[in-house]
This record gives sequence, C-alpha cells and structure tokens, in this order.
Amino acid sequence: MPTVPQTYLDRINKLLAREQRTLLGLTGPPGSGKSTLAKALHQALPDVSVIVPMDGFHLANEELRRLGLAGRKGAPETFDAAGYVALVRRIREQRASETVYAPEFHREIEEPVAGAIPVQASTRLVITEGNYLLLETEPWADLAALLDETWYVDIDSTLRVERLVQRHVHFGRSPEAAEEWVRSSDEKNARLIETSRPRANVVFRW
Repeated sequence: MPTVPQTYLDRINKLLAREQRTLLGLTGPPGSGKSTLAKALHQALPDVSVIVPMDGFHLANEELRRLGLAGRKGAPETFDAAGYVALVRRIREQRASETVYAPEFHREIEEPVAGAIPVQASTRLVITEGNYLLLETEPWADLAALLDETWYVDIDSTLRVERLVQRHVHFGRSPEAAEEWVRSSDEKNARLIETSRPRANVVFRW
C-alpha cells in the first residue's frame, strides 16, 4: 500500500481538529487510484476513519439489462444516484445512537451487496470515493455541499488506461474485450469526469 504524503495528511488533521465529523470525498476518472488513496488514508488513520464507496450504488445487472444499459455500466445513469446522495446526507446528519449501513460493490460478482459497511456515530472521518462526486447535474450536484472537502485524484492518462485494462482482464475479460470496454465506456465516462476537476478543493497527485 503506498504512503500518503504528509502534506495531505496534515490537511486532514486540520479538518479533524474541529472535533466534529469530517466527510472527505475522493473523485476522479476510472483507474485514477481513488480506491487506493481511500485505503491508504484509512491505513494512516485507522482508528477514526471508514470508507464508504459510491460503487455500492451500482444498479444490479438485471436492472441494467431491463433498462438497456448493460453496455454502459459505470456511466452516471447506471447508479442509484439519489440513493447515494441520501446515504451521504444521512451520514452527515447521523444521530449519536444510530449505526448507518452502506452497501459495498463486489467486483468478483459485479454486484452491490447491501448493508456491508457499518458507519458508527463515533467515526470522525468518513471517506467516500467515486467518479461523479462533483457533477453539476441532479442529483449528483447535491453532494458537494454535504462534503467538507472533495479531492480530485489525478494521474497520467496512459498509466490510467493501462491499469483499467489490467483490472478488466483480472476480473474475467479477454485483453481484446477489456481494451474495447475501456475505449467505448470507461474513457467516455473519464471525459465527463474531467470536466468536474476545477470544482475540487484539492488536486491529489502521488
């Protein structure tokens, strides 16, 4: 697991010094390393943090087929965006006596699993990561106001595409199918996400 540079940890510690819950959003195009950064931050601050990924709000494959969106999985319209916003709002307003349960996406089965991530009221740092945290279209546009900061994870585009192809191959696609999916789907999404970069509080680079 890579180590997060101290300047970024210092920034989080300043937020935590307010002695109230901090919601940190990590966004960026597919393959930029959002999940890796979230895990590295959690590893650096294990006693006070939890990770709540946006990917838990993927629509089920059966529903994507019903909607004719199976070939666009990962695009904004293939998520329960309103459900994700509602969860983030619930975490923002969490009562002291409440445990909030978040879904988790399992790549092994390409499906979300409900109630997989418990968020305790005492957890001071909630890290949520996903592609569309800074989109200006509804309901995504409501997220920015619910987050204390949003970081855009930046990476060389060539390396990012290589990582995406390797990821798809690892989870069962042939190299040819993986390259086609990245070209026709992931990169289309990446171009949309890149337009949201100016709205980030921080551009993160390893």
